Amino acid sequence: MNEHERAELARLLPPPARPELSSDRHRLLRGHLMSEIRDTKPARVRRGKLGWVAIPALAGGLALAMVLPGGSDGAASKAPLAQQQSGQQVRGGQPAESGGTTLNAAPVAAVELLTQAADTAAGKPDPKPGKNQFVYVDSLVSFAGYNLATGEAKVDAPHRRQIWLSVDGSQWGVLKEEGKTGKAGEAAAKEGDKRPAPRPDGGLWLDPTKKPTISAPTYKYLAALPTDPDALLKKIYAETKGQGRTPDQQAFATIGDLLREQIAPPAVSAALYRAAAKIPGVTAAADSVDASGRHGVAVAHEESGLRTEWIFEPKTHEFLGEREVVVADGDFGKAGTVVGHTAVLGRSITDKPGDEPKQNNA
Repeated sequence: MNEHERAELARLLPPPARPELSSDRHRLLRGHLMSEIRDTKPARVRRGKLGWVAIPALAGGLALAMVLPGGSDGAASKAPLAQQQSGQQVRGGQPAESGGTTLNAAPVAAVELLTQAADTAAGKPDPKPGKNQFVYVDSLVSFAGYNLATGEAKVDAPHRRQIWLSVDGSQWGVLKEEGKTGKAGEAAAKEGDKRPAPRPDGGLWLDPTKKPTISAPTYKYLAALPTDPDALLKKIYAETKGQGRTPDQQAFATIGDLLREQIAPPAVSAALYRAAAKIPGVTAAADSVDASGRHGVAVAHEESGLRTEWIFEPKTHEFLGEREVVVADGDFGKAGTVVGHTAVLGRSITDKPGDEPKQNNA
């Protein structure tokens, strides 16, 4: 959780006189904060009359790990299904010895899918945006509203979310999302505030990213990341140390955030997928569905009763979106409850924030 998320989370929590949220509820709220606007001003937090706050929500059931159809004829396709489903580390079709160093920490079916996704990403053209341009991502998202006082949650229908992010972080970005509109007077938070005047289209201004990090990156920052998967994963673990429930869960979540709402050079995108294949506990899923209703194969990571899935088009292995599903009855709700859902509809580079490209490249 970065400094912006901590500030947002502090405002979302009830005052000290009320019972505190459990650690699991904190984890669930984090999912929303990763996709919320980066600004930390109080005016950016939207609450309903009863104290409702937004968290991502998904709709669907649980997927079972299995060997993917097709693919290579190597060890990945020959390893026993039981090994892949159990999350057992596999080397050359055999379980790795406890404590040994493994080339791939994830089950081989997940490694195969992530390798295919990496190959697809590596084959894309490099957008090579200018420093004054913007990364544009168009998506569908579905949020749950959670009442901090009563614990009641409800799920919204999928709705459109558009974001424009400065390539080098020096300029104001824009967020346009159904149900989240700018208000007159937003710009006058305090004397000397340099925030631009409210947008006539209702879009929200996003602060420039003066100090990008792995959790709040710019395209320029991502372009400088190592393309060696081992070096990249080492950097991710180092920069997210102490965040999340476990280092592995946080590494998986961090990469997922980068895949969902950014653009990176092809070599870096490919390295992110190959790095994810080295995270222990990553498994393959036979079927999942994104927020737009598209079915695909998936890789998943399960932690503390929640299963996070990255969904891919079965033939092209393009990234489609994410969903998060409760896998055990507990503080998140009943098993099978979907608590986060996204679908990437398109990505592009634009000259101005708020401009919609004529052609989206997902």
